[in-house]
Amino acid sequence: MITSHRALLTALAFVSAVASANAQQQPSLDRRVGDIVQAGKIRVGLHLPQFVKDPASGEIHGHGTGKVIVAIAQALGMQLGVKLELVGHASPPKLIECLQGHACDAGFLGFVPGRTGDVGFTPPYIMVPFTLMVPASSSVRSVSDVDKTGVRIAAVRNHASTLALRRVVKQAEIVDVEIPDEAFELLRSGRADAWASPSASWLFWVNRFGSIPPPSPVVGTWPDGPAALPAPRSAQSGRTPAPHRRS
Repeated sequence: MITSHRALLTALAFVSAVASANAQQQPSLDRRVGDIVQAGKIRVGLHLPQFVKDPASGEIHGHGTGKVIVAIAQALGMQLGVKLELVGHASPPKLIECLQGHACDAGFLGFVPGRTGDVGFTPPYIMVPFTLMVPASSSVRSVSDVDKTGVRIAAVRNHASTLALRRVVKQAEIVDVEIPDEAFELLRSGRADAWASPSASWLFWVNRFGSIPPPSPVVGTWPDGPAALPAPRSAQSGRTPAPHRRS
């Protein structure tokens, strides 16, 4: 919790400084910021498991590290004087598609070198801890315990936690799925021995699926992942982006 508060305060200070600098340099205002101000809103993309959606209203709320993310997005909108529109996506690739198609102005995404060809990134603003979730009866306590022939690890395809895990797992089979729901279902049904995920997510999925006894997290299993704010590369390189329509 202390780490999250420090990350939030640091990120808010960064957002405030950037926005203030923009406000003081209106004649040479960045074209991307100018388009956002003219449109009256900033569209910020999130991906699961950063958010949950209210089934009745469809409103998006931050979850886990997503609570920090949404607070940063709100501060950014306030500093720019525009409305914040959160856009939820099932997976990181879908968020990248949103940015590339200019349906999102910015987003929150794990920084992975391989993604820099798809979108541009700010410097990282937070480190996200990764973990494995395993059945309560499991003897797994570390990656070395689970990295054995015949062991199946459920993971979300192209998620930062999955890409990081691939660098340390040599023998276990990583089973890729599209969204976190599918990964947790593999674990819950016994078709996977573990699930690779951000640490902050495990309690949400346990409560959602009503698993009894609940799975346990294996803390500190492999290096944390830096997260940054991505934006469309065409906008960052100075090329004219697609029109930003008012709603």
